[in-house]
Amino acid sequence: MEIRLDGKTAIITGAGGGMGKAAVERFLESGANVAALDIRTESLGELKKRYQEKLLVIDSNLTEQASVEAAFKEINEAYGRIDILANVAGIAQSATDIEEVSLEMWERIFSINTKAVFLTSRAAVPYMKRQGSGAILNVASISVERPRPGLNAYIASKGATVSLTKALAIELAPHHIRVNCVNPGPSDTQMLGEFTAAGADVESMKENTFRKSVPLGDLIQPQDIANALLYMSSDLARMMTGSVVNVDGGRGI
Repeated sequence: MEIRLDGKTAIITGAGGGMGKAAVERFLESGANVAALDIRTESLGELKKRYQEKLLVIDSNLTEQASVEAAFKEINEAYGRIDILANVAGIAQSATDIEEVSLEMWERIFSINTKAVFLTSRAAVPYMKRQGSGAILNVASISVERPRPGLNAYIASKGATVSLTKALAIELAPHHIRVNCVNPGPSDTQMLGEFTAAGADVESMKENTFRKSVPLGDLIQPQDIANALLYMSSDLARMMTGSVVNVDGGRGI
């Protein structure tokens, strides 16, 4: 069954990255109006030419309250509603022993991976409550369930995102706002190489560590995550809320 979101407005954060861009394109293909948010959006130029009025590209610092609130106001003014929020934005952590993790590193990872999810969710909810419906989708990580050494701050930040997902799911259920989470496994994006320790052979780690850790034998593609987000945002998933879905090729088993 083809999933259609005609008349819906979806916000995708981290839209300039590989996974975010794939989600933007997938939601546009479904007929949705899409607002693409990121601090760098140059990679979206070709999509903007193709979809023009269906795609609103906003340079936004997702860790700053004023920037987030201004973006959501602009989106509502442009399309008249906000139906879907997909929090795809995130940063990796270079594998680092806990005693070497600086406070600055810890706070930066939490700011982008967790604080941004709080700010965007808080901004979206009033619009969704007025409509009596909505879907919030958060991208966390399979490392929450199957940790790797040295990713302490990253895993903690994504664990907080999973917990926030469940907390908001029960809080917002009376308003028919669904909140779900996707745990990607090792994904074939630029971000994957950023998990390696400083000086490590990225390509070797990609093939001999990450790919081999996936029982189905391949890295997760950005489109795999985009498809999961699309399904979970649609009416086909109308009774899903508070769910944490692993799109990981079996890595979490």
